[in-house]
Amino acid sequence: MPEPSKGLRASFTSSYRATRSATHAKKRDFLSRRPHRSFQLTRRRDANRSLKLPGYVAFTHEVNMTLRRFWKQFALLGVVFIALTVGLVGIGSQETYAVLLDTLRETSQDVLGGDVNQLGQASVLFLSIAATGLTGELSESQQIYASLVALLVWLTTVWLLRQRLAGHLVTLRDGLYNAGAPLVSTFLVALVMVVQLLPIALALIGYAAASTTGLLAGGVESMLFWAAFALLSVLSLYWVTATLIALVIVTLPGTYPIQALRIAGDLVVSRRLRILFRFVWMLLVIGVTWALILIPTILFDGWIKSVLPAIEGAPFVPAALLLLGTVSIVWSASYVYILYRKVVQDDALPA
Repeated sequence: MPEPSKGLRASFTSSYRATRSATHAKKRDFLSRRPHRSFQLTRRRDANRSLKLPGYVAFTHEVNMTLRRFWKQFALLGVVFIALTVGLVGIGSQETYAVLLDTLRETSQDVLGGDVNQLGQASVLFLSIAATGLTGELSESQQIYASLVALLVWLTTVWLLRQRLAGHLVTLRDGLYNAGAPLVSTFLVALVMVVQLLPIALALIGYAAASTTGLLAGGVESMLFWAAFALLSVLSLYWVTATLIALVIVTLPGTYPIQALRIAGDLVVSRRLRILFRFVWMLLVIGVTWALILIPTILFDGWIKSVLPAIEGAPFVPAALLLLGTVSIVWSASYVYILYRKVVQDDALPA
């Protein structure tokens, strides 16, 4: 009969060997999926992985045409989003906009001598509104509601597109009732993306501090700051490129957040820069669209209220801001989902 100590030792040894074997197997699998090593130069010939995509304008047109095919459902989804936002979070304050407009007019008179025309004022107002919004300080409950509503619209858009492009006839009600299943998983992936954006947030905070202290005026100090700023920004963009794809993958039934992040990382290997450029183009299209709609709205708001003072409190600009935000979420979710389909269709192995 073996001694108890020898039996425990044999059991521990067997368990250790099994764990080590499983760890080595996972490492070999990871190295096969991710052939490139950090801080090691990979030759271009060894990093050639196919990714057949339409041109930037052609792909944008494809996204627009896809949404146009099912425009009734997505228009109703936008109405639901606007109703939930107004009911739970609220619309942008017209008073905040009026105060911002008065401040800009006083500043242009005092600082710039009144040389800024209406188009210039509207452009400055557009930048201020796009950066800060008109909702002011939201309470904790309002922030939670806003996040949940935005996630719900994202999930519903992806669910509807997946079903309709697969040839299934579904209604908006089906999407609203079924798309929320991976809400927790999607929230966790979005939380990972927020953490990944911390480097660029720190860079922006550092820029604000450096601007107030005059650090950017020096030669060497300015060069070092911008080098650190660029590195932090690149780090965030490097991470977020895969996480945006993971936001679509995690909506698949039975997919967990860590699994979605791993699959997304495998998909973007040797393609990360090309996919990143597509996301930068997406943000550029959204920004240009906002400028083309919001700036004329600001000009129209000023003109119509100068002609009809009785409608001074009409929230034309806050309403346009809410509409643009709704369209941006639906369109960006569609853009990312269709891009994900293109990447998956090109099933080339990691190079």
